[in-house]
Amino acid sequence: MRTMKKRGRIQLLIVSSTLLLVATILIGYGFREGISYFRNPTEVLEDLPRPDETFRVGGLVKPDSIKKNKDGTIEFEISDLTTSIGVFYEGILPDLFAEGQGAIALGNYVDNVFIATEILAKHDEKYMPKEIADTLKEQGLFKPIEGN
Repeated sequence: MRTMKKRGRIQLLIVSSTLLLVATILIGYGFREGISYFRNPTEVLEDLPRPDETFRVGGLVKPDSIKKNKDGTIEFEISDLTTSIGVFYEGILPDLFAEGQGAIALGNYVDNVFIATEILAKHDEKYMPKEIADTLKEQGLFKPIEGN
């Protein structure tokens, strides 16, 4: 009688472990598409990504670089104060998107141009995306805004 209980517990443990393993694999597979890495323009140019690699690039919108084309596309440069790369975007820009402000673009780097599918901009005068602030701190160029 005890061997039947023991066998049942072992079977339950094996089935539970198998289900947990399958769930972990499915969750990992689902996140695989949602993960996008952050790079600054210097990192992009030092280690060129594959054209099919989706990632985020962030920095400051270079002054006098925003160009709005007649076909509704927008071109601008994003800089980490060391280097800059050209960004091409088709869509509506966030209201707070402006020259000299922090921005993050999601997309692919193809033929020396970053083709963005999404643009994020800062949401108030005291905010700078953490990734951009960290990059500027590493370069010794970060100047915190008073009141932060």
